[in-house]
Amino acid sequence: MKPTLIAAAELDRIDTWAKYSSHMCGGCVSSCCTLPVEVKIKDLIRIGIVDEFERGDPAKNIAKRLQKEGIVERYNQKSEIFTLQRMSNNDCLYLDRKSRLCTIYDKRPD
Repeated sequence: MKPTLIAAAELDRIDTWAKYSSHMCGGCVSSCCTLPVEVKIKDLIRIGIVDEFERGDPAKNIAKRLQKEGIVERYNQKSEIFTLQRMSNNDCLYLDRKSRLCTIYDKRPD
């Protein structure tokens, strides 16, 4: 079966998104950066939010600390996934307000 082209992307349907290429962010309005960002502990370490020494601590304790600091919105203990806090306009915490580019792009979550 031949795949069909989809005219417009819908934020709630990943199957409508175009595959990433490096030129896309230049003319973008950062729509994908208003979606919830889910991360694992390894992502938090790479970003520099959590210290490597904290890896052995209970993730629930790390989540509580990061929630108090306004970095994590919630934590799912079953899946061990943290959801990063978003700004009041739903922008990602790490999206630059002027350039609309990611400020941690080189360390972004997997």
